[in-house]
Amino acid sequence: MGTWKKKNSYKNKVSYISVPAQIIKSVSSSSLTHNKSSKKNTTKFLFLLLRNPKLWAFCLLSLSVLGIVSRLGPCLSPSGPHQESQLQSSDSIAYTRSNSTHAEIPNADDRSLDMIPKPPVAVVEKNETFGGDSKLIITSKHVLGDENEFWKQPDGLGYKPCLDFSSAYRRESKRIVRERRKYLMVVVSGGMNQQKNQIVDAVVIARILGAVLVVPVLQVNLIWGDESEFSDIFDLERFKSVLADDVKIVSLLPANKIMTRPTEDGGMPFNASPQWIRSHYLKRAAFEALKFSPRVMELGKKLAERMRSKGPYIALHLRLEKDVWVRTGCLTGLSSKYDEIARLEGIKRPELLTAKSSMTPNERKLAGLCPLNAKEVTRLLRALGAPRDARIYWAGGEPLGGKEALRPLTSEFPHLYNKYDIAFPLELKPFAKRASIMAAIDYIVCKESDVFMASHGGNMGRAIQGHRAYEGHKKLITPNKRQMLPYFLNKTMTETEFEKMMKKLHRQSLGQPEIRVSKAGRDVTKYPVPECMCNNQTTPTV
Repeated sequence: MGTWKKKNSYKNKVSYISVPAQIIKSVSSSSLTHNKSSKKNTTKFLFLLLRNPKLWAFCLLSLSVLGIVSRLGPCLSPSGPHQESQLQSSDSIAYTRSNSTHAEIPNADDRSLDMIPKPPVAVVEKNETFGGDSKLIITSKHVLGDENEFWKQPDGLGYKPCLDFSSAYRRESKRIVRERRKYLMVVVSGGMNQQKNQIVDAVVIARILGAVLVVPVLQVNLIWGDESEFSDIFDLERFKSVLADDVKIVSLLPANKIMTRPTEDGGMPFNASPQWIRSHYLKRAAFEALKFSPRVMELGKKLAERMRSKGPYIALHLRLEKDVWVRTGCLTGLSSKYDEIARLEGIKRPELLTAKSSMTPNERKLAGLCPLNAKEVTRLLRALGAPRDARIYWAGGEPLGGKEALRPLTSEFPHLYNKYDIAFPLELKPFAKRASIMAAIDYIVCKESDVFMASHGGNMGRAIQGHRAYEGHKKLITPNKRQMLPYFLNKTMTETEFEKMMKKLHRQSLGQPEIRVSKAGRDVTKYPVPECMCNNQTTPTV
C-alpha cells in the first residue's frame, strides 16, 4: 500500500488475502489421511521402475535437471531468499497487539511497514482495535507512481511563520522580564487540549499583567484518574527558554510570596477585547513554546513514521463516544438501540446537553451541529477521492457501539489503525493511566499526517488545524456539514453526481490559508494568518 499510482494504471496489482489459521491447519492435517492409500501406489511405481530400464534412466535425468534448476533458482530469480523475507507483510506484526514476551518482539525502530513494492503474497492481517478478531482483507497495491489527486497539498501562498516583534514590544519585554513583585499561579483542568489552551491563556495574562508566571498546575482528572504533571506532557525547559524574552517563568512560587488572601491587579487595559489580547500576545506561546515533552514527542513521531512507511496517510479525529452523542443530543446513525442508550443517558444527566434543547435531533443534524458518524465520514472520504488502500489513523475515545460503529470505515478502508494497533504494548504501558499523554500522542500523529479531518469540532481539531497551517498549510478537510448533509439524504442523486457536489462544496475547505479578517469567533490558534504568519505581501502585526 505504500505506493500510489495514477488512475487506470493497474498492471502490478497485488491481492492480499487473509486466511484463518483453522483453514491452514485443516489443509495441512488433511494430507495425512492419504498416507495409507498412497503406500500401495508407491509400491506399484517402484516395481514398474525396476522392470523398465528406460523409465529408470529418464527418472534419473529428470532428477538431475531439477537439482541443477533448484541450485540456480536464487540466482536466476529476481526474488531470492532475501526478498522472500521482505515479502512477509509487516502488517501482521506491526499492527497486532502481541501477547509474547519482550524478547520475542523486534526492535520498535525496525518495525517498517515495507517501503518497497511487493509481488503477490498471502498474509493474515489482524486489527485488534477493540481486542479484535482477524479480518479478511483483500487490497490492491500499486508500484511507485505519481501521487493520487487526493494527496495533493494546498497552495500555502508563500505564508511562513513570522515571529518578528516591533522595537516597542521589545522595550516593554525588557521591563516585564525584570519584574519580581507579581506572580501568577494557575490551575488548568479538563483534557489535554483544554489544558493546552488554558496554559496559553495563562501566558497571555501574565504578559498583560507584567507578572512572573509560575508553571501551571494540572488538576487531577477525576474521570480518568490522570495525575500527570506539566513536565510529563510538555517540554518544560523549552517552555521557559522560548518565552524568556516575553514572560518570566519559574517552576515554584517563592516562599516569601505566598499570600494568605487573594489580591486583585488592575494591570489589564480596560478597553482591550479578548480578540485583541490574544492576537497581540498569543503567537509565541501557542506554536513555539508549548511543545510536548521529549519522550512523548519521540513516541508520537515514531508512530507517525510507522504510518507513513508505506506512503502518505490520513488521520481522522472521530467523535463517536457516548458522551459526545449525549452532549450534542444527536442520533448515532447506528440503530434505535444505541440511540435509546444515548437518550436515556441524556435524561439522567441533563446538564450534559450543550445543544439547543428546543431542536429535534434531525434539526440539529441539518444545522450541522452533529458529529459525522462513520458511515458519513466514509462516504465523504470516498467522494473526495481517498484511495481504498489508503492507510488511516484514527484518534478518539471508544465509540458507542464499539467495532460496529467503525464497520462502515473498515469495510471501505480496511487499513484503519489507532495507536494501540501500531505501538507495542510495552511502548504504551508507561502511559496506561495517563489520558492526557495518550491524547498528546494522538495529537502528534494527526498533526504529522498528510491529510487530516475531524468528524466534529472541538479543542483538538481547532488546535491541529492551526498547527498544520503554521507548519506550512498541510491538507486539512473541513466537512461542510450544513451544506453537504441534504445531499447525503438525497436518494435520487447518482454516486457520480454526489461526488462532484462534494468536491465542489469542499474546494475551499482543504487547508488553504484563511486570513483572520473577522476576529469574532476566529481564534488565532486556529487561524494564524496574519498575526503569526506572513508572506511577501504582508508583515507581522506586532
